[in-house]
Amino acid sequence: MTVNGNEWVVLVDDAGRHIGSAMKSEVHHRHTPLHLAFSCYLFNENGRVLLTRRALGKLTFPGVWTNSLCGHPAPGEAVPDAVVRRARQELGLEIAELRCVLPDFRYRAVSPEGVVENEICPVFCGRAVGSANPAPAEVMDFAWVRWENVCAAAELGWAISPWATEQVPLLNAAGVGANA
Repeated sequence: MTVNGNEWVVLVDDAGRHIGSAMKSEVHHRHTPLHLAFSCYLFNENGRVLLTRRALGKLTFPGVWTNSLCGHPAPGEAVPDAVVRRARQELGLEIAELRCVLPDFRYRAVSPEGVVENEICPVFCGRAVGSANPAPAEVMDFAWVRWENVCAAAELGWAISPWATEQVPLLNAAGVGANA
């Protein structure tokens, strides 16, 4: 939900229960409260996954390569609907076959700038429909990559975002690469 140009996020407790909402601009700092987010990995017809490089203007982890897209559902918005909305906004893509693979994923990461990501973050996979046309404020670069190369990057631990570094082995264990 955007009100007067402000995006809102859902605050949650340790069990994932909604306990309130706050403006996104006021949530991410050195003591970020736990909130609801999502990650998504989009595959093309050739089985390659879309990796994106975060725009340099992003508050957390600017310029870092990561999964296809991330975001926050608005208060009252279903998480799958938020994934579809953000794929359109960030990448200009539609999604087919969207499925939640890691419903209980949670992480905490501190960016080099000291801003904390503290999220319950279900992880989705789907098929990209159309050609990527990223929004420059969100994505500075993108590449369609073989899944095994993404797994190798995650093993290095520094080549992609901290959340993707944690998510990729879990997705791989769930057979995501084999199903791409």
